[in-house]
Amino acid sequence: MFATVAAAVFMSNLDLFIVNAALPAIGRSFGGSGLGSLSWVLNGYAIVFAALLVVAGRVADRSGHKPVFLTGLALFTLASVGCALAPDVATLVAARLVQAAGAALLMPTSLALLLDTTAPEKRAGAVRAWASIGGIAAGLGPVAGGLLVEAGWPWVFIVNLPVGIAAFTLGVKVLPSPAGAEKSPLPDLFGAALLTASIATLALGLIKAPDRGWTSTGTLGGLAAAVLLGVWFVLRSARHPAPIVELPLLRVPAFASAAASLTLFTVAFAGMLLGTVLWCQGVWGYSALRTGFAIAPGPLLVPPVALRIGPAVARFGAGRIALAGTVLFAAGILWWAATLDTGSAYATSLLPGMMLTGLGVGMTLPVLTGASAAALPPARFATGSAITSMGRQIGAVLGVAILVGILGTPAPGDAVAAFQHCWYAVAAASLLAACATVPLVRKPQPAATKAADVIKAAEAGAA
Repeated sequence: MFATVAAAVFMSNLDLFIVNAALPAIGRSFGGSGLGSLSWVLNGYAIVFAALLVVAGRVADRSGHKPVFLTGLALFTLASVGCALAPDVATLVAARLVQAAGAALLMPTSLALLLDTTAPEKRAGAVRAWASIGGIAAGLGPVAGGLLVEAGWPWVFIVNLPVGIAAFTLGVKVLPSPAGAEKSPLPDLFGAALLTASIATLALGLIKAPDRGWTSTGTLGGLAAAVLLGVWFVLRSARHPAPIVELPLLRVPAFASAAASLTLFTVAFAGMLLGTVLWCQGVWGYSALRTGFAIAPGPLLVPPVALRIGPAVARFGAGRIALAGTVLFAAGILWWAATLDTGSAYATSLLPGMMLTGLGVGMTLPVLTGASAAALPPARFATGSAITSMGRQIGAVLGVAILVGILGTPAPGDAVAAFQHCWYAVAAASLLAACATVPLVRKPQPAATKAADVIKAAEAGAA
């Protein structure tokens, strides 16, 4: 059972890393499309993924995790074919939106299926193992992306087909089929539309800001519209019987702290990932394959760190480990800000930063994911997982948008200074994530039964 879930999660995570590596090649293939247009290959996916995650989690809680998981797996695999055959950027983005819908059905149900069959005392470890799959994909992704791009960028999507078909065939046979745990109202689809509009408007405003001007009417108006849509979304979530974000869950301190830190850390992680690809290929002139090998040492550290961090978490607590991880990540980025130059050596500039960021990711993502899941009662596993995953996707959108907005299209002589500004922004996001872990450091994580009482009390107060 774990192998089936692992294969599906691995495929969806691998897709993120290899698409990043392929982005410059996709731009060249489509007539030199600009970075702003190409960023929607990443951000369009992340926005739809974020908006539909909680909807998918609620549907799965109502109708059963297995059918929703298999539907998402099939949709993701079929959409990968559409991505590979896309004749232009617009069609590729459209296929990526469908792919994101499949991933939204797949991800929260994969964790829920795992937790359905895991004893309560072993769930934190199971979540770390689940989260480490993303680390393994991160380690292989840059190199795999470089190899596949050498054969042609469509191969970064074609590679999903054998994995998806095998996982679907096996999943039909081995996945458990528990009944839906709750019979609540249908999810708030209009709320999902509001969330999508808010994130998309914010990303568009940030990406277009270098061309429009950061203080222009268009930029300020777009950012204001994003805020208003976001406020409308929150107000609607507070009143709707089946909101996209269950606000009472955010009253569980451990869950709220972990979710906030995960979101902020993913802003930094997404900015780092795209920034290193653009630096290696755009400034140092590396090929996609060489870029993959240059980036790989950091991600390759993630799986061993994630799989061995359990005893340290038990001794020091999830909050302290995550705090250390976010600070290490920021230190790696600041090393780049201080040392990267057009003539700097890889071994003394990029590599040390990659090692520090790899350690930081391994100490942060699986630990905070485990802390957020362990803070909730079983009836909220899929929905809680969807909220944290949604936060990470929003963070990814913001990370890419901020990096593109700050970087713009610098002149050759200004590239180093432009990237320095990007590194400072990425490091700041990681340090904000460190601040968000403070409640986890100060207070022990509540038991799931206590969390259930907090949620019930909040729901009663809202009623």
